[in-house]
Amino acid sequence: MMAERVQQPPAKRLCCRPGYGATCRQGQRTAGALCGGSPATQGESTRTQSPESLLDIAARRVAEKWPFQRVEERFERIPEPVQRRIVYWSFPRSEREICMYSSFNTGGGEEVGSGGESGDETRLPFRRGVVLLESGCVDNVLQVGFHLSGTVREPATSSEPELLCNVSVSFDRCKITSVTCSCGNKDIFYCAHVVALSLYRVRKPEQVKLRLPISETLFQMNRDQLQKFVQYLITVHHTDVLPTAQKLADEILSQNSEINQVHGAPDPTAGASVDDENCWHLDEEQVQEQVKLFLSQGGYHGSGKQLNLLFSKVREMLRMRDSNGARMLTLITEQFMGDPRLALWRQQGTTMTDKYRQLWDELGALWMCIVLNPHCKPEQKPAWLRQLRRWNGVDVCPLEDGNHGSELINLTNALPQGPPGYPDALTRPHRTVFTRAIEACDLHWQDPHLQHIITEDHYNHYCYHDNLNGSLFDSRGWPLWHEHVPTACARVDALRSHGYPKEALRLAIAIVNTLRRLQQKQLELFRGHRKELLHRGVTSITNLEGWVGHPLDPIGTLFATLMETGRGSDDGATADFPGFLGPCRRPENPVYTPPPALLEDGETFAALAVEMALMGLGQQRAMPDGLYAQEKVCRNEEQLLAKLQEVDLDEALVKILRKQAALLLEAGPYSGLGEVLYRESVPMHTFAKYLFTSLLPHDAELAYSIALRAMRLPVLESTPPSTDLSRPQHIVSVVPNRYPRWFTLSHIESQQCELASTMLTAAKGDACKLHTVLESIQKNIHSSSHIFKLAQDAFKIATLMDSLPDLTLLKVSLELGLQVMRLTLSTLNWRRREMVRWLVTCATEVGVFALDNIMQNWFTLFTPTEATSVVATTIMSNSTIVRLHLDCNQQEKLSNSARTLALQCAMKDPQNCALSALTLCEKDHIAFETAYRIVLDAAATGMNYTQLFTIARYMEHRGYPMRAYKLATLAMTHLNLSYNQDTHPAINDVLWACALSHSLGKNELAAVIPLVVKSVKCATVLSDILRRCTLTTPGMVALQSRRNSGKLMSLDKAPLRQLLDATIGAYINTTHSRLTHISPRHYSEFIEFLSKARETFLMAHDGHIQFTQFIDNLKQIYKGKKKLMMLVRERFG
Repeated sequence: MMAERVQQPPAKRLCCRPGYGATCRQGQRTAGALCGGSPATQGESTRTQSPESLLDIAARRVAEKWPFQRVEERFERIPEPVQRRIVYWSFPRSEREICMYSSFNTGGGEEVGSGGESGDETRLPFRRGVVLLESGCVDNVLQVGFHLSGTVREPATSSEPELLCNVSVSFDRCKITSVTCSCGNKDIFYCAHVVALSLYRVRKPEQVKLRLPISETLFQMNRDQLQKFVQYLITVHHTDVLPTAQKLADEILSQNSEINQVHGAPDPTAGASVDDENCWHLDEEQVQEQVKLFLSQGGYHGSGKQLNLLFSKVREMLRMRDSNGARMLTLITEQFMGDPRLALWRQQGTTMTDKYRQLWDELGALWMCIVLNPHCKPEQKPAWLRQLRRWNGVDVCPLEDGNHGSELINLTNALPQGPPGYPDALTRPHRTVFTRAIEACDLHWQDPHLQHIITEDHYNHYCYHDNLNGSLFDSRGWPLWHEHVPTACARVDALRSHGYPKEALRLAIAIVNTLRRLQQKQLELFRGHRKELLHRGVTSITNLEGWVGHPLDPIGTLFATLMETGRGSDDGATADFPGFLGPCRRPENPVYTPPPALLEDGETFAALAVEMALMGLGQQRAMPDGLYAQEKVCRNEEQLLAKLQEVDLDEALVKILRKQAALLLEAGPYSGLGEVLYRESVPMHTFAKYLFTSLLPHDAELAYSIALRAMRLPVLESTPPSTDLSRPQHIVSVVPNRYPRWFTLSHIESQQCELASTMLTAAKGDACKLHTVLESIQKNIHSSSHIFKLAQDAFKIATLMDSLPDLTLLKVSLELGLQVMRLTLSTLNWRRREMVRWLVTCATEVGVFALDNIMQNWFTLFTPTEATSVVATTIMSNSTIVRLHLDCNQQEKLSNSARTLALQCAMKDPQNCALSALTLCEKDHIAFETAYRIVLDAAATGMNYTQLFTIARYMEHRGYPMRAYKLATLAMTHLNLSYNQDTHPAINDVLWACALSHSLGKNELAAVIPLVVKSVKCATVLSDILRRCTLTTPGMVALQSRRNSGKLMSLDKAPLRQLLDATIGAYINTTHSRLTHISPRHYSEFIEFLSKARETFLMAHDGHIQFTQFIDNLKQIYKGKKKLMMLVRERFG
């Protein structure tokens, strides 16, 4: 394991060949690319430096490519000067790799260490190492063969003491192969001390003591020298090495020991053996531990960002053509596959989080890049395929679409390019995140036409004989590449990822030209069948896999490739390719300037990128199954549009926009903006909004044509198409018959609403355009909440404070509001009351005719309650009258409409509308009488006592006491108060009704009391009524009209005698009821209740006798309740 090499770098091989003593002159200044540090300081005399010697040139080449053991085996004698130069040149000369292995990024953006530190670049190991070097903290640097050692002093801080670290580095063929530092660093990347020592060797090679491998030095010693050397070594380090030294001595002295069976002895400074893998040191154990830690945090503490940075590090390694890229990704994948949450989610039937799902997508995309490495070793791809199949076969391996498995055939391997794939990989019902990488293992780069495309800026082999069917070249003689588009773009991504930007650009341009030609052929095909398709009114979907939202992100790859070239971006290392399949070398200058031959006159790479993005976004494609796949479509579309919006539109780009917009409108079934649309096609609302806003200043008609066409949302149409669209004729065996659930429908409808709002805003002041947009909204938008939002938006735009109201736009707003009222009239909507109030406000702004219209047609828009309590009441308010500046005739006309509405509503719903109707009809005697008659007719059956009491009180307040009395008596007939309802909400209404009757006279009171006795069984309420009736003015809520005389009414005569008897009876019944289940904590309350009862009893002429008999009776019946009866005797005798 690599972790073991960190602790104690082992000897690479056995050394036994004697060396040759000779002096060696010091080497020249090294050259190498700097990475984030200060310029190389070794040898400032470069301007007068002599040419390199042949020895140095040869030694440098050997040091880069050959393991030192092979050099020793090849030549019988190697002079010491040659050995020294090979050893000298074997150390890395570029700081770029050192930087890559000691920080997450080598350039730009925010750099974050794997430990989580971010923002402050000085905390990154590479930056800290540079500071330590420049501060003179590196000392005792010694290079012995292929081993570098030294001490690095970490200065003291306010919280940490000074730290002295012993650092050692082993290297081979210009790569650091192992590192050791006494600081105990536990991280994926090199610590600052290793960085400082390594940069010291890169920048100051002339200051480093250089010795040959230790075995060469030992061979020069005689026996006495060797014994002295060993004894001194043991003496200096006796506590550490004495046990080991004795053990080795015993084994050497034993004739049959294993150590004596081997020729030679190991030397950790002698360089690599032939069998050693030549790669940079990567701490595998720490990679696994860090990934495991990030996964265990479940998305918290920025773990998702950390994992994405690890993926970026893999891509960086791939660009540098570092074999550790695949190695590191393997370690990451193993930890992902071992995440215990996968099994838990599968067991519970839940889906993983969206951010975690995106990490898996990136994992799959990286493996696609790795297996498509154009220069991978022959043995690597089979090894990758085996491990991919192993992961793919695990039950918990995530599926590509996040939820379901699509039953598609292998679409990635579209061209027959090698041995057929394994049947199990092609016919699996579920496609995992690794399926595409497995399929890509069958792809290769040996196609001659493909080779010519990616290796030549000028295609010199154009042959009409080979291009009879026009599949290899277009009419200009430019090469085409016909392959499954996502797969072809995956090749581009692989070329970019592995540091071949020139080749990636050439292939990208060939794909662009192929798609352009395909678009033109599709347009011609549609024009030939246009009448037939328009007559049918439907079309089958032409694309099984949409390019936007695809797992391989083909359009994003093309866009990024072309835009980076257009900006002159250096995307990592590049290659100089005399032959693409030959050995590759890294050029001194990695910046690639594309030749103009790749473009037409006046064309730019940015223009090509924009054109490809428009073609991809406008492609008609079926909405995929599953929540995650649908969310990915939306997210990918928004990402592409965000990139497009960053591009400044010049005249050339506007021309491309106009051209593509026109083509998309005419492209029929191949375009999401065509005349005929598949029912389950991905909507174009967000894309069309971008086109609309971009084209509006340049071609308004085209902009509106695009936006209006995109307003369609056929999946919500109530009437299904006449043809079974779920079974397209030419793909019936591939796509099953289904109407999938659209999990993102709410988001899609919001985007549709945003598009409509954008058009409404732009059309302000243009009556014709506004009318067209209104028709489109009414036809295509089916959500009442979104229509209401559009109505509100239109109202705000029409009534901006800095301008006069736009009456046409106000009418559009009102029309939309009326549509909302009709849509929500018979459905539950928690915003309904807000909608009704807003509509009245909007109609008020439009004018009196609009208000009159909504009142006359209220039954199609409002419920009776809404019409009376909100609509008519608001319209008839003083604020509305003042706002409209109405004259007397207009006010009267509006009032008549309101009264008519009120009476109609009262007839339809008297329970909820009668009071509002009476209020609205107050100023018209006939209407008021009609409303009152409606109330009386409904009182017997359809209205409850609360409604009747409310109207009765209103009548009293308006000066109609007899009508109030009439309604109160009707209300009493519906009321029933039991003995224990002494807090009933109707008690106040009963008291008010009795007071009203008392104020009207003895006859009215006499008529009410029987109703009270029948309806009220609560003793306390009856006693309260009784006391009030025995008073003339105190306690009576008398009317201010006529009064009775001040003579007290007799309790011995009707009507009060009946009320008194009922009250006494209620107290007796209530007492027995309460005693049935009374508890000791209620005894005191019960005694107080009896005291109130005695007061009522004493109101009768023989009340004292009745009460005494009542108490005696209680004592006899409830004598078992001794404590309670004792309290009764204490109070009442």
